[in-house]
Amino acid sequence: MSFWRQMTRGLRSLLNRSTADREIADEVEHYFDEAAAALQSRGLSPEEARRAVRSQFGPARSVQDRVRAYGWENVVDTVGADLRYGARQLYRRPAFTLAAVLTLALSIGATTAIFSVVYSVLIKPLPYPNADALVSIRHAAPGVNTDDVTSDPTMYLAYRDENRTFANIGLWDARSATLTDRGTATRLRALRVTDGTLQALGVHPMRGRWFTQQEQYGPAAAGQQSVILSYAFWQRRFGGDEAVLGSELTMEAPSNSTSYPWVGRWQVVGIMPRTFRFLDWSPQPDVIIPLRLDPAREKISNFSFSMLARLKAGVTPADAEMDIERMLPIWLHAWPTVPGSSLTRTALAHWRITPGVRPLKDDLVGSVASALWVILGAIGAVLLIACANIANLMLVRADGRRQEFAVRAALGGVPARIARQLLVESVCLGAAGTVLGVLLAYVGVPVLVANGPSNLPRLQEIAVYPTVLAFTVAISLASTLVFGSITAVKHARYIDAPMTGAARGSSPSREQSATRSALVVVQVALALVLVVSAALMIRTFQALHHVDPGFSDPATIQTAQTWIPFTLGLNAERATRLQHEILNGIAALPGVESVGFAIDVPMGEFRGNGGVVVEGETIAAGDGPRGVRLNYVSPGYFEAMRTRIVTGRDMTWNDIETGGRVVLISEDFAREIAGAPAAALGKRIRAAVEGAGWHEVIGVVQTVHQDGLYRDPPTMVYWPVLIANRFGQSAVTFAIRSERAGSATLVEEVRRTIWSVNGNIPVGQERTMQDFYSGTLARTSFTLVMLALAGGMALMLGVIGVYGVIAYTVARRTREIGIRSALGAQHRQLGRMFLLHGLALSGAGAAAGLVAALALRRVMSSLLFGIGPMDPAAYAAAIGLTLAAATLASYIPARRAATIDPMLTMKAE
Repeated sequence: MSFWRQMTRGLRSLLNRSTADREIADEVEHYFDEAAAALQSRGLSPEEARRAVRSQFGPARSVQDRVRAYGWENVVDTVGADLRYGARQLYRRPAFTLAAVLTLALSIGATTAIFSVVYSVLIKPLPYPNADALVSIRHAAPGVNTDDVTSDPTMYLAYRDENRTFANIGLWDARSATLTDRGTATRLRALRVTDGTLQALGVHPMRGRWFTQQEQYGPAAAGQQSVILSYAFWQRRFGGDEAVLGSELTMEAPSNSTSYPWVGRWQVVGIMPRTFRFLDWSPQPDVIIPLRLDPAREKISNFSFSMLARLKAGVTPADAEMDIERMLPIWLHAWPTVPGSSLTRTALAHWRITPGVRPLKDDLVGSVASALWVILGAIGAVLLIACANIANLMLVRADGRRQEFAVRAALGGVPARIARQLLVESVCLGAAGTVLGVLLAYVGVPVLVANGPSNLPRLQEIAVYPTVLAFTVAISLASTLVFGSITAVKHARYIDAPMTGAARGSSPSREQSATRSALVVVQVALALVLVVSAALMIRTFQALHHVDPGFSDPATIQTAQTWIPFTLGLNAERATRLQHEILNGIAALPGVESVGFAIDVPMGEFRGNGGVVVEGETIAAGDGPRGVRLNYVSPGYFEAMRTRIVTGRDMTWNDIETGGRVVLISEDFAREIAGAPAAALGKRIRAAVEGAGWHEVIGVVQTVHQDGLYRDPPTMVYWPVLIANRFGQSAVTFAIRSERAGSATLVEEVRRTIWSVNGNIPVGQERTMQDFYSGTLARTSFTLVMLALAGGMALMLGVIGVYGVIAYTVARRTREIGIRSALGAQHRQLGRMFLLHGLALSGAGAAAGLVAALALRRVMSSLLFGIGPMDPAAYAAAIGLTLAAATLASYIPARRAATIDPMLTMKAE
């Protein structure tokens, strides 16, 4: 039959089903008559012939169904009927339907929500054209005590002119700017970029233009520079007024490769689009300004910038890395170093600088990828457990319908049709669970974003995208096939069984029990893996809390950042006196125990690296100065932070007023230069720059985890804050120890105190040290919460699975239990029989789960801190909790079995 004839016949059958049924019935009847006539011609009577035909082909109705099954229209029609019948069956059993739909919806909703995070952070391309071509460029220096030296402006100039692999390349860094328009000083977050940075990202200004070459290179025009506004700042500050384009702002901000601010008029030349985001900054920049470079005057001196590039077509990151290796000797010999500095070409050669080129997305995501994949795997395991649970529920329900199936088979129902009916019922459950699960995901994703760690990459991009919905449909279909096929396949084989096999009270077959038991073993195994993972994260969290960060009681430390505008015209000494006056004012506030300030508080944003020279040490030929982390502090800062001074003393204001020729160092640095902290007192060190004076070590400070609890504490040198003011670095953060920390009243009092000293000083970033401290734990906390939720859901579903199997076994063996009891079996023996059955299933699942957990230990190792992936305490706690829950789940139905009255059982029979 041709395709068009099949389609025409099918459509006619769908539109006029009664006529099509009559035609098939007439055709089958005609065929039966011809077959009977043939048998009559061989000597059989008409009755014998008709009986032989029915014996050979089955009832006429069954034959009609088989004939109808050959048409595509029958599939459409019967599936519709199956859907209606399946919906009615589920509606008649609301308890079963509600339990199955809720179980599926929770697991699908959780899986969808977590996949939304994984897709948005790890899979979805960055919001730039052809984002796969974007790379970050870093440099490592194995020859010094820091592996990451980022990039120097002269490197950018060399790579820009000499490269063979980049379509665009740019240098950038984050700075602060002070807007002094409209009579108030407002602190802004500024992005400094060289030519090529915005071009590499490929995002054009919504209004206006990019910076010109003249605005990027050489000295600034007399009294004026250019600035591009972010969309959010344009709306917030100027109300979206397009007249601001071309106007001038009064602002001070560093515009060259140094940190010294440039004060003057800035012309607005562009406004970025609403959707523009620069990498993963939080908050995003308010303004973009040119990082002016003068190739004729630049020197190798400042490895504190970041670099990104766009690869040419067909170029890989490995190709670009080889290209940079070729250019490094060109850079080293083409650019001069600062005269008199210990950072010579020989020292740089000793650093053995090597490049690292990574896809920009990988660089942004960093180590969070492993945590997200683990969380997604955990939620996926919960979905598998849910499927196993629903499969068990459906097996139990289908087993109770064996009499119905036998009747349908006796009336001509074919096994394939009945099996399909069971599968369609699974589809109905899956569809309901999917719809509810998607709704839960739409509610859950904003909750995840709101409660997610602020340092989670691309946090604000997380949403339920069409790709995520496609994933949801796929896992829903897979889930339906998993738990629906098990039921359909298992029970299609028993449809032709005698009706007596379905008698109530008969014991289930060994094969049926084995299937349900195997599903329970899988549930317990997966649950144990997740509980072990959660226990390991709890142990990691405990280990992190036992790390001494170098300060104490962070919730009682209020911080506030201030900047002294360059327009005030204060030299270093006057700026320091102004800061001292502010400190005295804050110290006089009610409830303030102590106060100090520093350029960098622990776990903050500032990263000041530098080299120092120790008096009397001989630097080997080719060696550079000691690399250390620099901080600039005031007297009282360590007292406010409760950072312990191991030996020696803190600096005083008298030390600063007499020139600030003192310094404090960290305990590990003291051991490096003197062998013991006390032996370092009295030694003199200086910065490794031309003209730097010697400073006497007067104190040794305990080790501080400046970069967070996960990272090793850096070697620290604490200079007097006067030195920072001499460098033009006048932004400091006050640390205020008070029980009122975090309260709005204290913050307001601090602001009023600062403005009473000078009303032109901006104040911002009022946070407690607890905020900084919690930020370093945010990813661990997020992972812990997610794995704990997954482990809790898995354990609950596993317990329900164990309870369900034992309870069903008790119900099916009620007659047997009654007979055993009537023959003298003790209640304790009967209860123990079912309890041991549950414990056997749980023990098998726990053993399988333990093997799986050990196999996955490498996956978890990257998320752990202070413990190993085979931590005995975590495994013992997880196994104990899982087995205890399974024992309780087995005990309840076992106890009910032990209390069954044999007389009532026999009477019911």
